Amino acid sequence: MADRVLFISWGEVVRGREVAALENFNETIGLYGRMQQDGRIESFDVVLLNPSTDIAGYAEIHGSADQLNALRDDDEFRRALYAGSLIVDELKMVDGYTNEGIAKEMELYQEAISKVPQSA
Repeated sequence: MADRVLFISWGEVVRGREVAALENFNETIGLYGRMQQDGRIESFDVVLLNPSTDIAGYAEIHGSADQLNALRDDDEFRRALYAGSLIVDELKMVDGYTNEGIAKEMELYQEAISKVPQSA
């Protein structure tokens, strides 16, 4: 089971680029599907949000550290990111932990807490 996640969010579509945005979205979802079938990622989820926040939607790509490291260097993935950055505002990507990866992160966090004086 995947212990890492790559979180990619985006804001509103740049006005006048709606058709290009839809094409890029469909191509990118197809890319993620092929990567999952090939075993290059474990899974992915896509969420579209109601128009009321700074985030219009996001994708979570799940995999191992090795899978996500390879993904970041994949030319096809990077092309999709570059294309997306020209079509939507606020394209962001951040690494995170999920499933079994959370336990290790919580251990590290608890260790850090133990070194910081606590006030009442």
